[in-house]
Amino acid sequence: MARWSQLPKDLLLLIAQRLNTHFDLLCLRSVCSSWHACVPSRPHPLPSRFPILPTNGTSWGLYLSRRTILCLGLPESHCQPTIGSWLIKVEEDVPDMAHLVNPLSTFQFKHLPPNFPKTFDFSRFRVSELGQEYVLQYMNHRPSGEADEGSLHKGKVAFSSTSNGEDFVMLTIHVSGKLAMFRHGNKRLKTIDDMPSCDDLIFFNGEFYAVDNTGRTVVVAIGSPPVLSLIADSVIGGNKKSLVESNGELLMVNTYFDQGIHGIMNRAVRFKVFKLNQIGHMWVEVENLGDRILFLGEKSTFSAVASEFCGCEGNCIYYTNSFFFPNDQEDDAYTGIGIFNLENGNLGPLSSFPNYSKVIWSPPAWVYIDNIGDI
Repeated sequence: MARWSQLPKDLLLLIAQRLNTHFDLLCLRSVCSSWHACVPSRPHPLPSRFPILPTNGTSWGLYLSRRTILCLGLPESHCQPTIGSWLIKVEEDVPDMAHLVNPLSTFQFKHLPPNFPKTFDFSRFRVSELGQEYVLQYMNHRPSGEADEGSLHKGKVAFSSTSNGEDFVMLTIHVSGKLAMFRHGNKRLKTIDDMPSCDDLIFFNGEFYAVDNTGRTVVVAIGSPPVLSLIADSVIGGNKKSLVESNGELLMVNTYFDQGIHGIMNRAVRFKVFKLNQIGHMWVEVENLGDRILFLGEKSTFSAVASEFCGCEGNCIYYTNSFFFPNDQEDDAYTGIGIFNLENGNLGPLSSFPNYSKVIWSPPAWVYIDNIGDI
C-alpha cells in the first residue's frame, strides 16, 4: 500500500484547489512535511473591490470581507468530559493577521484577556469549520447627503466562486428589500423583481436559496436574467424567516416577535423550525433537533453539535435581538443574545445560562497553555 506522504504533487494540488478556506488548507498541509512543501498556503483570494455604480454615476468602492466560524477544541488525545470546545469567528482582512469577532454579531473583540496568545497555531488543535459569512463594506466613507444611493445592501450576503477565484456570483438583500445579484464583470447591483421581498438567503449544496416573509422559498439559477424556481410554498404565521444548514439538511426558522407600544415588534418570544421537503415542495415542522444547536446571527446562520460543548444540551437556538437592541458595548459578548429551548419553549438572555454562555465567551483555560502536552 502506498504511503500518504508519497502522493503525486499534481494530485495534491487538485485536492487543494477544491478547498475553499485557509483552515482547510492548513489541515492538509499539516499531514506531513512533503505535503507542507508542495501545497500552497492560501486559497484563492476574494475579489477585493466592486466598482458598483449608483444612479448618479459616482463609483463606490466596496470590498468583500470573509469571516470563518470555527469550533476549536483540544486534540483527541487530550479530550476530557469536563473540557469542551470553543466557538470563535475569525476575520482575516489583513494578510497574516486575524481578528476575533463575536460569533453572532459583527463586533470585534478589541480587548482580549492580557494572557491571550499573540499568535495562534491552529494545527495544534481540533478545528472544524461550521460556516462562513460574507460582509460587504465600504472602502471609504460615503459622501454626506448620498446615504440612500450608497446603501445598496442591508443584510446577509451569499457568495460563490469558481475554484480558481476568477469568476464569482454574489447575492444580497437590496435596501429596498428585494433580492439583488452582483456578478464578476458587472458594474451595478441588479435587483431581481421576481423576489420583491426577501427575508433571508443562503448558498446550500451548490445552489442559491432565498425565502420571503411568508416562507415562500425559491432556488435562484444564475443567468441573464436569473431564473427563480419555487421549491417550497408559504407557511402560516411568524414575523421573520431564517435559513440555516444543519447536518446536511436545509432548515427554516420562523421567529415570532411580541408587539410593543404602537404595534412595533419588540423582541423574539417564540420559534418554530421547519425542514425542507423538496419533493413535496413544502416546509415540514421539526419538533426536535436532537443533539444539534442552531445559531441565528446578524450576518450568518450555522449549526453545531451540542455535545462538543461542555454543559450544553441540544435542541436549542442561539439568536440575536441586536436589530431591536443595538449592541453598543463591543466587548460584551452577551448583549442582545438569547437562547430558546425548542422542547419546553423556555427562552431568555444568554447571561442567564452560564454553561451555555461559555460556548461564546470567555476563552477556555486551555487556550492560554503554551504546551498542550502538559495538560
